[in-house]
Amino acid sequence: MSFDVMMLPTVNATLNGIATLLLVTGFILIKQGKRSAHRKVMLAAFSTSVLFLISYVTYHALRGGMNTPFGGEGAVRTLYFIMLFSHIVLAAVVPVLAIITLRRGLAAKYDRHRKIARITLPIWLYVSVTGVLIYLMLYQWFPAVAGR
Repeated sequence: MSFDVMMLPTVNATLNGIATLLLVTGFILIKQGKRSAHRKVMLAAFSTSVLFLISYVTYHALRGGMNTPFGGEGAVRTLYFIMLFSHIVLAAVVPVLAIITLRRGLAAKYDRHRKIARITLPIWLYVSVTGVLIYLMLYQWFPAVAGR
């Protein structure tokens, strides 16, 4: 059995999807006052995102500077690049926000945790959801056709 680096985008999208579900679950749990369950689920969301980051860096390290061309045209192409740009910019911020939010929660600084979590959660969700959408657009819905 050999390792195919091209399986990593699917792994990455799956990890982003799992992170999305965990983030939403964690939000619901804290709204229900289930602090212990919320903590466990948010640690799982963070761990899933760390695994994503490892897989993402591995993919790009093994693949080198090769970019995957986008095959969509017209309005969908514009939408794709707007989404991709916003995803990349916000993805650079998520690890910092997530670590600060996690540290405050684990340190039981709940007022400060809640304050930054209100910023972190929507950004983290956006990055996770758009990560899946970018994968679908790039590899499933609008793959580049050779020779076009």
